[in-house]
Amino acid sequence: MPHRNASQPDLLPTPADGRVRVMLTLPFAGPLDYLLPPRLADVRPGDIVSVPLGRRTETGVVWDATSRLPPEFTPPPQKDVPTARLKPVASRLDLPPLPAQLRQFVDWVAAYTLSPPGMVLAMALRANALAPLPRPASGWEPVPTPPTGLRLTPARHRVLDIAASGAPLTTTELARRAGVGAAVIRGLAQAGALQAVEIAPPPPFASPDPAHCPPVLEGDQATVATELRARVAENGFSITLLEGVTGSGKTEIYMEAIAACVEAGRQALVLLPEIALSAQWTGRFARRFGAEPALWHSDLGSRLRRVTWRAVADGTARVVVGARSALFLPFDQLGLIIVDEEHETAFKQEDGVTYHARDMAVVRARMSRAPVVLVSATPSLESLANVGAGRYRHLKLGARHGNASMPDVETLDMRADPPERGLFLSPTLTGAINDAIGRGEQAMLFLNRRGYAPLTLCRTCGHRMQCPNCTAWLVEHRARHILTCHHCGYDEPIPQTCPKCADADSLTPIGPGVERITEEARATFPDARILVMASDTLNGPAATAAAVERIARREIDLVIGTQIVAKGWHFPHLTLVGIVDADLGLGGGDLRASERTVQLLHQVAGRAGRAEAPGRVLLQSYVPDHPVMQALVSGDFASFMEQEAEQRRPGFWPPYGRLAALIVSAEAPDAADLTARALGQNAPRMDGVQVLGPAPAPLAILRGRHRFRLLLRARRNIAVQPIMREWLSRVKPERGARIDVDIDPVSFL
Repeated sequence: MPHRNASQPDLLPTPADGRVRVMLTLPFAGPLDYLLPPRLADVRPGDIVSVPLGRRTETGVVWDATSRLPPEFTPPPQKDVPTARLKPVASRLDLPPLPAQLRQFVDWVAAYTLSPPGMVLAMALRANALAPLPRPASGWEPVPTPPTGLRLTPARHRVLDIAASGAPLTTTELARRAGVGAAVIRGLAQAGALQAVEIAPPPPFASPDPAHCPPVLEGDQATVATELRARVAENGFSITLLEGVTGSGKTEIYMEAIAACVEAGRQALVLLPEIALSAQWTGRFARRFGAEPALWHSDLGSRLRRVTWRAVADGTARVVVGARSALFLPFDQLGLIIVDEEHETAFKQEDGVTYHARDMAVVRARMSRAPVVLVSATPSLESLANVGAGRYRHLKLGARHGNASMPDVETLDMRADPPERGLFLSPTLTGAINDAIGRGEQAMLFLNRRGYAPLTLCRTCGHRMQCPNCTAWLVEHRARHILTCHHCGYDEPIPQTCPKCADADSLTPIGPGVERITEEARATFPDARILVMASDTLNGPAATAAAVERIARREIDLVIGTQIVAKGWHFPHLTLVGIVDADLGLGGGDLRASERTVQLLHQVAGRAGRAEAPGRVLLQSYVPDHPVMQALVSGDFASFMEQEAEQRRPGFWPPYGRLAALIVSAEAPDAADLTARALGQNAPRMDGVQVLGPAPAPLAILRGRHRFRLLLRARRNIAVQPIMREWLSRVKPERGARIDVDIDPVSFL
C-alpha cells in the first residue's frame, strides 16, 4: 500500500465524470486531466502516479482540484478537455505522497516566478529520489516449532542458539558467529529448522538529542536563545532577523531553536549558501546533538538522495541541512527554517526556475505555520527594510563570544604604498604577514578571482584572448596550462604565439588571480606552509573539510583563497587577513555593488582574531576614502546601510520598489534583436511602472546566444506578475528566440 501521512485529506474531490488533475514534471501551463479508473478510486491529492503521455509514460502528482493562490498570482484558467478524450491513470506508485503544504508551495513559486509549475515540481520530485530502493537483506531465525527427527550436531546447536538469541542475521554473519560454513545454515533451512525473514534496515539518521551537550550561554546570547526558543514554542509563523557580529556565536544560538523544534517533535531545515560549509557545520551540530543531520545538496550520491528524500517524507530525518533546493523536500512536520548568511547572493538560483531561496523560505515557513530565522553578520538591505517596516523581529548580538574582540581594520593606500613592479602585495602587507607567521600565528590573503590572471593580451598587437562563445575574456589557469571561460566552460591550451599577429612569446597575463598571488607568496615567504582555498582546488565538502582540519591543526601558516574563505569558518589561530584588491567589487553598474562589497569584505575580515589573540585586517585599496572602505574601517555597518537606503528610496529601487527582468536570447542576433524590440514596443505604460531597455546585456553573448535585457521597475505596492503575464502575452518570440523571466533579479549580466 502507498505511504500515507497525517496531512493527506481522506477523499479526493473529483467531478462526477471521474477526472483528476495530474501535474507532470514538464513545462506545461498547469496540471493535465486524466480519468481515474475504479481500481484507483482511493487515490488522493499528493499521490505519485504513472500516467500515459503520447506514446510514453510519465510520473506525476495528483493535484488539488482548486488553487489557493492570491488572485493576482492566479494564472488564466485552462480549457477543459472532453471526457471522451481523456486517458486513464496507469498506476499509483508506492511512494510517500507530496504533502499539501508542498503542493501549495510549488503552485506559489511557479506563479510568483512566472515559471511552468511542472518545472517547479521537478525540483521537488527528483527522478533519482523516486527510484526504488534496494530490497532489504534477508536473514534467518528459528521456526517456532522445530521439526521432529531433526539431527542436531554441535555445529547445528551453535547456529540455532545464536539465531534464537537476537535479531535475524544474514547467512554470512550467522556463519561467522557460529564458526561454521554456510552449508550448515542451508542444511538447517532445508530441514525446516530455520526460516528466512527480511532484516529491517536501521534508521538512516539517528535522532538528535537536544540534551546531549547544551552550550553555556550568558548575557545577550542567553537572552537571544530564549527568544528563539519562544518563537518555536508558539508553533506558528514568525520571521526573525538574527544579526550578530562575526564570532558572536550565532550558530550555537540558533541551534537552541533547533533543539526546541526537535523537542516538540517537528522537523527543522537549515539552509547554507555553500555546500562547502556543510562539513564544518555538521561537525558542530554533532558535538551539540550527538548525531549528524541529514544532508541535501548536489554532491549526494543517488542512493543517499533516495534514502534522504524518503526519510524527510516519513519524518525520520529530524534535521536537514542543505543548499537552496532543500526547500522543496517533502517535509510534513516542518517546525523551523534557518537561513544562515541570509545576505548571500548564492541563495538566488539563476538558471531554470529563477528564485531566491531566502525569500521562498519565508513563504514555505508561512505555509507550514513555522518560524523562520534569517541569520547574518551583515544583513541584506531587504531584510533591514522589513525590520524597519515591522514585518520582521530583530535580535542583535554586538560582541564576540568569550574574550575575543573585533579585529582592527586599516586601509593601505596603494598609491602611497605600492608593491614592487610586477607584484601585487604591498610592503606593509608582506611585513605584517612575516610578523604574524613569526609569532606562530596564521595569516590569510583574500582575492575574489580564480585562476592566474583574468586577461591575457599580446604585447605586440594588443590582441586579447576572448571566449568564442561569450563576450568574456579567457582566464589563464597556469597550473593546468589552459585558458578558460568561467561562464560557459570553454577552454583551450595556452598558445605559444599570438592568434592574430603570430608573434611568438608575446602573450602576457594582465592582473592577478589567486594562482598568481600564490606564486608571489611562495617567492616572498619561502618557508611558509601555504594552502589555497578556491573552487578549483577544493573538490567538494570532503576536500574542504580536510583543508579546514589542516588549518585547525596549525599545519598551515598562510591561507590564500577566493570567496570560499569568507564563509563562517572558525580558525582560532588566524590573526591577520589581507585583502589583495578591496576595490574589486565596486565597478560596473550593479545597484548592489557597494552593499555586496561591504558584506563580503566584512565576512572575510571576520575570520581574524576569533580567539584570545587580537586580529588585524589590511585592505589594499586605490580609493581608501570610498564609503565602503570607511565603513569597513569604522565598523559602522548600520550607518553605511542607512546611506544605501537613502540612495535607493527616491528612485524606488529595491527594497523600496520592485524589479522584474526579461532576458531575450537567440543563436541568431536578428531573432534576439527583433524579439527584444517587439517587447519594447509592447511594454506596459501605466503609473508607477517604468520599463528600461531593450539594451544589449553586459554579457551580450553567452554560451553562443545573443542576449538583450529589459527591466521593469514598479512601486512596491504594485504586483508585477499580472503586468508581466499580460505583457508577455502580447509578444510572440521570433523563431529560435527565448524569453526568460527573472522576478527580483540579483544579477544584471
